Formats: sequence, structure tokens, C-alpha cells
Amino acid sequence: MAETHPPRSGSRRWTPARYRALLRAQGPGSVRFRTRMAILIGAVAIGLAATLFAEAADLAGEMFGHFAARYHWAPLIVTPLLFAGLVWITRRFVPLARGSGIPQVMAAQADPERATEGLVSMRTVMGKAALTLAAVLGGASVGREGPTVQIAAAIMGLTHRLLGVPLRGAVLIAGGAAGVAAAFNTPLAGLLFAIEELASAYEQKVTLLVIAAIAIAGMVAQSAQGDYVYFGVIGAHMPIVSALLVVPVAGVVGGLAGGGFARLMLMAATGTNRLTRWSKARPILFAALCGLVVAALGVGTGLTWGTGYGAARAMIVGVDAPLWFGPAKFLATLATAVAGLPGGIFAPSLAVGAGVGNLLSAIYPGSPVSAIVILGMVAYFAGVVRAPLTAVIILSETTASRGLMLPMFAAAFIADGVSQYVCREKLYHGLSRTFAMR
Repeated sequence: MAETHPPRSGSRRWTPARYRALLRAQGPGSVRFRTRMAILIGAVAIGLAATLFAEAADLAGEMFGHFAARYHWAPLIVTPLLFAGLVWITRRFVPLARGSGIPQVMAAQADPERATEGLVSMRTVMGKAALTLAAVLGGASVGREGPTVQIAAAIMGLTHRLLGVPLRGAVLIAGGAAGVAAAFNTPLAGLLFAIEELASAYEQKVTLLVIAAIAIAGMVAQSAQGDYVYFGVIGAHMPIVSALLVVPVAGVVGGLAGGGFARLMLMAATGTNRLTRWSKARPILFAALCGLVVAALGVGTGLTWGTGYGAARAMIVGVDAPLWFGPAKFLATLATAVAGLPGGIFAPSLAVGAGVGNLLSAIYPGSPVSAIVILGMVAYFAGVVRAPLTAVIILSETTASRGLMLPMFAAAFIADGVSQYVCREKLYHGLSRTFAMR
């Protein structure tokens, strides 16, 4: 008599019902599949948008450079008028586009779906992009990286709405981080920026989402722009003895200067002193006065216009630069940032940091100039944004100076600690409160 074996417990047969269930859960019509497609399409679009925005900003900067060289005194009139006009347009038509863009993305996490109608709406970011380019075209000391973060978050929100899937705060984090990665061609910095700044409470389940978005956006941007290093392959290094002497000073000076910038920014945004009340009561006039400060510095020095990329790169490669560049760029960036027009502070802050390093190189004539300048950039940037890991990775990826990693980490953490004594609240977190959704 043949033996009969009962079906093993837990055995699963591929029945038509199971196929239908699988299709419902993971097929093209499922929420999971559409979510993945929204992230994939969004990341590709972010890479392309970041590339186009970068090229447009570089072109605008070059156009202003030619204008300022040909009509030396004209910016004294044009720049203040432009500042006033841009602030009026921003306040009248796209008030949520003012400033960097990073605080908006942080505030948007509280209610992502609602934020797509305001903080990260396509109307807001299109105005943001146009007004930031106009600011660059007028010589303002602004960067494109902060606006790229807001644009990237809006693109992620749009793809999710088009594909009809729920939008989570994690998606905005992924989009913003991908924007940083595509703007600088620094994927690791994008990931760390998401952890340190964009996400106040970073969740482990977000990791793969962020990494995927960063990787895709970075590859698309790199394919469009070519495999380049933002400041060029510097490969700076420093002997341990020199590092022990330079790093503590760079960390303290960068932390004090960066913390001072952050405190002044927060005072202008959230303070209740007499000057702040006056500036808020007369925003257009205040913006014109800020533009006049920027124009006077630019006309007087010829170096403080725009992002400061050219001057920063020159100092990194060892070209002699005036010692006053750092303080002058600091004032130009502060005047631009508090004026209320759209634009970021990433690139200008790196330029100020290069100026800080240039000052320190005069104190240590026997040490490699490139390394000291990079340490100044790391320390000042960490002091401003209070994201030391991001500061180190950005500079290591944008200069290919991985041999300087340990001194950079030390300078960044010292600067972060010192900055806390000057400004207890993180800059972007403080600014995000001014965009809080009610």
C-alpha cells in the first residue's frame, strides 16, 4: 500500500489568488511600487534640475563680473536697487522663498502634504530659482546650494503627488539631501547633511531612502556635468607637528567667527531689538541699505561679489590674497543674508572660511598654505551651520584632500564646541521657526 504524506505545514502554493495578492501588494498599481517610482523619477529630476540651476548661476555670476569690470561704479546704484526690488517681489509674490531654503525644508517636515502647497510648492521654488539667479546677477553674496535643497524637496513632493502616493517627511529629507549631493557633487556630504541638519530625529528606516535618492541624483548630475571636483584636486596634507599647532587655533577662530555670523543672523530674523524692529517695519529700505553695503564692499575690493568661489579656489591653491578678504566677505554675506532676498549661504561661507584660513597662514609661515586654508574653511563652516561631519566631508570631497581628514575633524569639532558658546541655537533650526506651519 503506497504511503501518503500529508502536506507539510507552512508549505505555500502559487495559486492565482496568491499572484493577485502579490500584484496588489507590489505590482505596478501598488502603493509600494508607485512610491519607489516617485523616488526614482524625483532623484533623476533633482540631478537634472541641480545641474541646470548650477550652470545658470555660474552664467549669471560671469555676466555680473563682466558688468562690474566694465562699469566699475555702476553697482553702487544697481545693486541697492536690485536688493530692494527683489525683496519687494519676494514679499509680494513668494514670501516663502526668502532666505536659504534649508529652513523651509526643515519646517515642512511637520506637515509634508500641506507643505507642497506652500513651503515646497512648485510656485515657491520657481520663484526661488528665478530670484536667486537675479540676486547673483546683481552681485549679491549668495550661493545656490540652499535654494537647491528647497527645489529638490519640491520636486520630490511633486512626483509623489503626480503618482498619488502619500508624502512623508522622510521623502523631503531625501530630496533635500539629494539636492546637496547634486549641487556640490558630494554624495557623502548629502547623506551626513540629512542626518545632522535636515532631520531633527533621524530614523533608521529613512537610511535606504536617502541613500538611494542621493546616489541617483548624484549620478545624474555627474553624468550631466562630468566627473569633476568642486574646488579641484588639491590633495592637501599637513605634518602632525604643524597640525597640532594650527588645528586648535583654526577651530577656535573659525568657531568664534562662524558662531558670530549665526548669532547675528538669528538676531536679525527673530530678535526684538530696536534695529530689528526698524528693519522689519521698513524691509524695502533696509534691503536697499544692505545692497549698498554689498556694493560698496564689492566696488572697493573687487573680490567680494557673488559666491566667492574664484577667490576661495585661488587661496586654496596658494595664490596670495589680501588679509582683509575674510572680514570683507563676512560683511558682504551677512548684509546679503539679512536683507531678506532668496539665496543660500553655503558657498559664501566656504569663501569666508578660506579668508579665515588665509589670515591664519600669515601666522604660520612654515606650514602648507593650502592645508591651513582648508582647515579655516572647515572650522568656519562648522561654526556657522553646526554640522561638523558635513563640513569635513564637503571639504574632503570638494578638494580631494583626504590626507587632511584627521586635522579637519579636529578643527570642525573644536569649532562646533566654540560656536555653541557664541550662539546656543543652531542657525537653520532657529530660522526654521520663522517658517513654522500653523
